[in-house]
Amino acid sequence: MSLKAFLHQLQCEPDKTKPQDAEVDWENAPLPYKLYRHLPVFPLASNVPLRLTGNQGDGKPTMRDIGCLLWYTFGLAQLSQSVVEQYTGEQWESSLQLCRRFVPSGGGLYPSEIYLYLKLEEIPDGIYHYDAAHHRLILLREGRFDSYVGNALGDRCDVTGCFAAVFVSTLFWKNFYKYDNFSYRLQGLDAGLVIGQLLEVAKRFDFETGVYFQFLDRAVNHLLGLSEAEESVYAVIPLAADSTMEWFRHDISTNNRMSSAELCSELPILKHDHYVRSKKVSDYPMLTKLNEASIMDSALLFKQLGREQQAVHQDEGHFLPQADRLTYDLAEACRQRYSPENEFVLKPVSQSDLAALLQETMSSYRYRNDLDGSIQSPMSRVQLYGCFYGVEGIRDGSYHYDGMTHALQLVKAGDQRPRLQDAMSLDNVNLFQVPLSFHVAGDRGHLHAELGYRGYRILQMEAGMLVQRLLLAACASGMEGRPLLGFDVNSMNELYGLAPLGQTSLIQIPIGPCRSRSRLEGSLAP
Repeated sequence: MSLKAFLHQLQCEPDKTKPQDAEVDWENAPLPYKLYRHLPVFPLASNVPLRLTGNQGDGKPTMRDIGCLLWYTFGLAQLSQSVVEQYTGEQWESSLQLCRRFVPSGGGLYPSEIYLYLKLEEIPDGIYHYDAAHHRLILLREGRFDSYVGNALGDRCDVTGCFAAVFVSTLFWKNFYKYDNFSYRLQGLDAGLVIGQLLEVAKRFDFETGVYFQFLDRAVNHLLGLSEAEESVYAVIPLAADSTMEWFRHDISTNNRMSSAELCSELPILKHDHYVRSKKVSDYPMLTKLNEASIMDSALLFKQLGREQQAVHQDEGHFLPQADRLTYDLAEACRQRYSPENEFVLKPVSQSDLAALLQETMSSYRYRNDLDGSIQSPMSRVQLYGCFYGVEGIRDGSYHYDGMTHALQLVKAGDQRPRLQDAMSLDNVNLFQVPLSFHVAGDRGHLHAELGYRGYRILQMEAGMLVQRLLLAACASGMEGRPLLGFDVNSMNELYGLAPLGQTSLIQIPIGPCRSRSRLEGSLAP
């Protein structure tokens, strides 16, 4: 099967990506976190703040700041136990016990990992892995690597002006063991959710951030000591305290740009021992081929795609009332957020609440990235659509949201809940109880014309980043949301009229008021 045909199946026919007779070997499941062994350990501060309302940083970044940033981004946050089966009258059947993080993940498997290049006074400069299980840093490679990281980013970032760079990777086996080839779609979304959360937490510390989706993959993986057959970096996010730092330089002479092979020759190979628990790791040839096809070996391949956004008059547009940005405690929203299933309760949602939710989502989503470069108001590569029912002052129907004009464009009038429910592949969510069902849409060709096969995972990451902002805004508004991939994509594309626009639905997020879930919870705050 060609890679293009495979990506089409991932998007439109996901059931065909997994063998029909495949059975999950639960006894061979890997850990949801990577554990390095026999390396220097640096514990992170246990006194994480209970509130994140802004201005958390206090001058020069410290180890405590990094510890708080990592814990609120990807740390083990809560131990949750809930009953899976109904009460039979004699005894409860099975129970489900999970270690929750502040970002959702397909099946709770968390295929992403976080690495850092740190330059702080309290610890040696070098490359570290965030050990989420123990909330600590593991030193992988000691030294100053400003020039190396800068070259790996195509000499577009002043790494000397940064105190850290975060590398978000994907460890393929962590969710392939359950989802088979469908895991590739989940991996991009999961990475995007992590990046979206990282950027939101970084704002509370007044850290400046920029997301680099394009870099010399082999050079970056070599720096971190990753085997590309097992794990690969998906995005690099430098952190700076200087608000005047220049990002995404693109006028650097191509004569100064190094190749992956030249960079890799500068550093010895790292061979570290790590533990995943699985006794057997199966092959995943399609994921390996896609990762290989996505690799960039030369900075000459890097592109800027951004275009300036322009307001376009829409007929029958419903202009929403202007709302102030939501002011909320990010830490509280993270603690309260969960992914409901049968807990949705149908209640009226006001037009002002919907307006505030949409405005907060799109305002918080704006971020620096190397695809847009220095463009001030770039066009978003992912769009927000929604089916609304019972919203006061708005006709029931499906809509496109224009973030620039803060308006809803009616696509199809009427109650769309029966169609949404019929398109579900599982009946785990009763969409008749949901007033707001959102869909994130993006390029139908997955940016392949511009970025090749790397475009698919970038589009999935940007979708995940938008979803995380939507989930946080929903929680801050007193509602909850659940990301879903088990739906008929073709049906949703037809509902919103996406095919003529060259777009496709990427993920669905029902949002609404919920009743409390029956569960036992305990904080895992360090």
